[in-house]
Amino acid sequence: MKALSKLKTGDYVLLAIIAAFILFVTYRVEGALNYNWNWAPIPNYLIRWDEDEQRFVTNFLLEGMFTTLRVCFYASIMALIFGTILGLARVANNLAIRMLARTYLEMLRNVPPLVILFIFYFFLSEQLVDAFGIERWARKIARSETAEYWSFFFGDMRKFPALISGAFVLALFESAFVGEIIRAGIQSVGKGQREAALSIGLSWYDQMRYIVLPQAFKKVLPPLANEFISLIKVSAIISLISVPELTFRTQELASATRLIFEAWLTTAALYFVICFGLSYLFRKLENRSKVA
Repeated sequence: MKALSKLKTGDYVLLAIIAAFILFVTYRVEGALNYNWNWAPIPNYLIRWDEDEQRFVTNFLLEGMFTTLRVCFYASIMALIFGTILGLARVANNLAIRMLARTYLEMLRNVPPLVILFIFYFFLSEQLVDAFGIERWARKIARSETAEYWSFFFGDMRKFPALISGAFVLALFESAFVGEIIRAGIQSVGKGQREAALSIGLSWYDQMRYIVLPQAFKKVLPPLANEFISLIKVSAIISLISVPELTFRTQELASATRLIFEAWLTTAALYFVICFGLSYLFRKLENRSKVA
């Protein structure tokens, strides 16, 4: 209500123009494409009634959304770890380490994620999966009594190799950007603090652990939040390697039911809810860190 009270005449005019545009697009879709809107089946693809368990369970689209969240959660953790290592390498005293880190960063930042995905998946992923027996292990888990517990963390275990490959390639791509953010955060900490730490006998490792990184992470929280929100949207590319995430499930739904606009608009709304929710959460964390 407070937000609505702050709206001015120009804001209402802008909202009216947006609403009129949406109505115009809807009218053109119906008229020019002879498209019959049918929203009635969509809720059933989000959640359905299970006769065996006598309760509502998630269905096609929500299962895809949860897979997206799983992949992005694991990719974010790996990207933060890889990115922190890269950020530290970018400011290391050793020239060779700095050059190697920069070479990696420049390659990843200047190659499209789709190309990276295909290179990793088709040239490396299958060999790694076979070498470590990941597919056999995942199928064994899928047939075991503990499959339900594993599926909570990883979804359908039969798709685990593709899921972990997708998460890893997203982490590789995102770590290049996280690494530069961490590097900038480290360099924003005054040299005087590191010189003071050096004067009392702290090693480079202890300087980073106790003095530099705690301050750097507070400063880089907003850009890191933006990167992780972007990761949610970029994750749609792993649908190309048959990871059953939200975009992949939407493609299947649109092909099977011909509910093209309804399916994709619903998917857009789900992505918006995820990204807006994360944006709100990170904003709260940022405000709390400022107070602290």
